[in-house]
Amino acid sequence: MHSLNFKAFGGFSVGNRRKADLELGSCSRRQWLNCSRQQSGRDSRIVACSLEKSDNGGGPSPSPSINPSSFLSRTQTYALLKQQMEVAAKSEDYKEAARIRDSLKSFEKDEPVLRLRRLLKEAVADEKFQDAARYRDELNEIAPHCLLKCTSDATTMGIRVQVRSVYIEGRSQPSKGQYFFAYRIRITNNSDRSVQLLRRHWIITDANGKTENVWGMGVIGEQPVILPKTGFEYSSACPLSTPNGRMEGDFEMKHIDRVGSRTFNVAIAPFSLSILGDDTDTF
Repeated sequence: MHSLNFKAFGGFSVGNRRKADLELGSCSRRQWLNCSRQQSGRDSRIVACSLEKSDNGGGPSPSPSINPSSFLSRTQTYALLKQQMEVAAKSEDYKEAARIRDSLKSFEKDEPVLRLRRLLKEAVADEKFQDAARYRDELNEIAPHCLLKCTSDATTMGIRVQVRSVYIEGRSQPSKGQYFFAYRIRITNNSDRSVQLLRRHWIITDANGKTENVWGMGVIGEQPVILPKTGFEYSSACPLSTPNGRMEGDFEMKHIDRVGSRTFNVAIAPFSLSILGDDTDTF
């Protein structure tokens, strides 16, 4: 499997399995996909996953009869509704767009996963940890992917890797089972030795539990050298056949200050690919 350079987005196919870390050139959503760049201690704010929408109350505990397969079906419906609303608005069928908007609001209010996530957050904030544990266990039973954030952060031998993912509605086709996710990676060298990124390895799992391993040379066509106390960022993407999933992996690197240095693996901690997003919008 090979990485693909994207200068302009078009249709994509999950069926051909060329889905791993598609190299990206441009995207209109909040200028998410930018060219990779070296950093020298600069702070960079990344805006990504949309905030979840929820009602204002707590309410009784959700029904325990919900199962993972019904959650998958509901999220597919949610993605389809959002796409239909966008199409209606673009075609200036505002009556239909308003009708779909109201359907989405109803969904967001009553959707058990969104409701559980809100209740879990409120329970933790109120230090009601027994309730929080119950909500967490229910979430884990009906939608384990939802316990995973759209961000991850891991450090190996002084090399820090931060990731942020976002669902790209405009490049997805829910009616065809095609969901497009972008992610941005920031690599910061907090060690006192220069390193070079040689290879990448991704483990991609969809909502049905299907897992794929993908390997490639470098990232976005480069094998960047990262000096001490500097960083490197790039954007890429992954299409899925389900509205939720997860990614994790590692970068193979080596120190370049000594001839014959052995390579080592730098962990990329698991992060979520989810059309529902989460309640954080920065690294």
